[in-house]
Amino acid sequence: MNHKPFRSLVVLSVTVLALISAAPAEDIGIGAHGGISIPNIRGNQDDPLTRGFTTRQGPFFGIFADFGLAPHVSLVAELNYTSQGGKRNGLQIITTLPAGIELPPDTSVFANFKNETILDYIELPLMARVSYGGRLRVFANAGPYVGYLVRAKAITAGTSPIFLDEAGTIPISEPVSFDATTDVMDSLKRWNFGLAFGGGLKYAAGPGDLILEAHFQLGLTTIQKDVATSGNSKTGAVVISVGYAYGLKSK
Repeated sequence: MNHKPFRSLVVLSVTVLALISAAPAEDIGIGAHGGISIPNIRGNQDDPLTRGFTTRQGPFFGIFADFGLAPHVSLVAELNYTSQGGKRNGLQIITTLPAGIELPPDTSVFANFKNETILDYIELPLMARVSYGGRLRVFANAGPYVGYLVRAKAITAGTSPIFLDEAGTIPISEPVSFDATTDVMDSLKRWNFGLAFGGGLKYAAGPGDLILEAHFQLGLTTIQKDVATSGNSKTGAVVISVGYAYGLKSK
């Protein structure tokens, strides 16, 4: 097992906690949020293994703590369940041949079907936040995140001949069914690192704040274990959420 990602997470967490402890916190907010993730798989557009993905939709929810460091500056730590992945429909490369079809090694073949790849992560973002306003405040935040893959599957559907060319002009089989749900965890790395940045609105309501936020996640890690056979892709998503933070005055 590679312990480097875990060590990096521990070092980052300890550093943040040390900064929080040393800073004269103005106030603390704890809360929960939820919404929608609109992710996509970012790949090399010259590589048939990774190109052609479009966005899908998935859930986003989690808890967070907002540590005030100064009148307009705070540090936000979150623990989220975030759905990543993407869709690819139409003629696309296939890496596993149906039974009864044999080809020479390193031969690429294609078929016309639907493919939704679902990658779900537990993520820990640590972001600096700057806000401005009174009862209604606008804010912007940015920082790194680390994610751990907890579910990965590909849902495929459709019937198509198998083609020897990406244009679909050289069929080499009768139509075959691609209806399947395939676990793809073994082909992917567990850890994923990236940057999160965005902003939103906070509205004072009761003992805390109602929060509307949109942020973008930019994965920096190649998610495949073997780039030669699976491609070289990274994650990315737009997340829109609504949450509530209960305010706790620090002593």
